[in-house]
Amino acid sequence: MPSAPKWVFDTLNLFVSQIPEVQVSQTEYLSTTVKRISLQGDFEKLQFSVGAFFDIRISNTDVRRYTIAEINSEKDSLQLIAHIHGNGCGSDFMNHLEVGDRLVLNKPRTEQKYYDKAAEKIVFFGDETSLALACSFLPVMEEQKKEHLFLFELEAENHAIPELLGLENSIVFPKSTLFCDPDQIKDLPIFKNEYWSDAYFVLTGNVNSVQNFRKVIRTQTHMRVKHQGFWLQGKKGL
Repeated sequence: MPSAPKWVFDTLNLFVSQIPEVQVSQTEYLSTTVKRISLQGDFEKLQFSVGAFFDIRISNTDVRRYTIAEINSEKDSLQLIAHIHGNGCGSDFMNHLEVGDRLVLNKPRTEQKYYDKAAEKIVFFGDETSLALACSFLPVMEEQKKEHLFLFELEAENHAIPELLGLENSIVFPKSTLFCDPDQIKDLPIFKNEYWSDAYFVLTGNVNSVQNFRKVIRTQTHMRVKHQGFWLQGKKGL
């Protein structure tokens, strides 16, 4: 529910538990279009599974969903990663957040089961909107000693960001026509490497790219897939 009348969100706030005293403690632009935001608060009693998110109310009538990228061991500081694309109210809201700003947050939720504990090898695909989710995967995969590979389609200015975020084993592709064309996807090296033939794929980001990638996996392999599109050109608040 990205948009709704003001009274709907006001009513929901009366019945949903909120986290008190959350404020922005640090912001950092990893590029002109990717911003890392640190929030300080008491998160000790909350559960943060892979892919947990906040639905942040960015105006009287709009909410946007942001995945929790990381939380510290003391559970008093966490990080969000926002794509500042300049084409919507969510992007504008996150762009204007500054140190000291206070946020009203409901408890984090998880609607999708992205992580499969039974998988020994995991391949994660996404774009700028997927960076936070990728970060939430990393510590769990490392702790459980899972073989993993990150595949990203990113704008040129963001090609170095996976490395900045510590997402090792990343391959970055230009955001062009590659993932718009199933025939080009078929030629990706991963489909020619027997080692990844039994991998579990997590596909996120651009809806069209996700659908094309999933189609190739379904028709060419027996790999298991979890897919969730985060945005679609011309679609508001997907």
